[in-house]
Amino acid sequence: TAGNLPESSCKPLSGLKDAIGGDNVKVIVADDYEIMSREAAKIVAAEIRKKPDSVFALPTGGTPLGLYAGLIRMHKEEGLDFSRVSTFNLDEYIGLPDGHESSYSFYMYDRFFNHVNVSRDKIHIPRGLAKDPEEEAATYEWAIKRAGGIDFAVLGIGRNGHIGFNEPKTEFGSLTRPIYLAKRTIEANARFFDGDPDSVPRQAISMGIRTIMNARKVILLASGPEKSRAINQTIHGPVTEMVPSSVLQLHPDCTFFLGRDAA
Repeated sequence: TAGNLPESSCKPLSGLKDAIGGDNVKVIVADDYEIMSREAAKIVAAEIRKKPDSVFALPTGGTPLGLYAGLIRMHKEEGLDFSRVSTFNLDEYIGLPDGHESSYSFYMYDRFFNHVNVSRDKIHIPRGLAKDPEEEAATYEWAIKRAGGIDFAVLGIGRNGHIGFNEPKTEFGSLTRPIYLAKRTIEANARFFDGDPDSVPRQAISMGIRTIMNARKVILLASGPEKSRAINQTIHGPVTEMVPSSVLQLHPDCTFFLGRDAA
């Protein structure tokens, strides 16, 4: 499906149904990042309007910035109401305080939460300085269940197919837990640490694959040619723990929003 985008701007990825054998996964290809972000924001906004107390899993990084900008605009110009929404971040670095400019907590408040009317007591982000990361992860998983589970998970994707910080070889049955980052992930994230890989934390707390797959609806955003191999493996390759994102082929309601260069 191409959703509501003009035919010239968005077309279905050829051969998708043959590749995965079902209608549970949809792929929307947009000509540029702005179109991709705008259309993804519309889907998120529609979910909030349909279910004002929706529970979201939210990502960080460069890709979702356009999505967040679109949601902020709709809040300010169209009255999109976040007051009853609950959010759970996909992950957080271990060892960084909340106020650290490279922490995901800082990112979320700076780029999104400070600009919409989401209630602070409904925002959930793993604590990077928790004394016991294992206990923090278990508490986080319990909080998700107490909230009724994730209604809508928004994902990015790493060059090696990681979703959240679930690196290759992650068990599909994994729940929220502390993990070690792959070398490739550390190198890719060095751009958020003044280009210095040595400054990137080696560990993070991340939602697990099972936690993500339990979400009732999933969308994944990807742009840039550096993501194209991971996207190809995710959609057309075998479902394998070597490509964690490939498990999304099995999700009952998953939509990929892709820039043409990633598709």
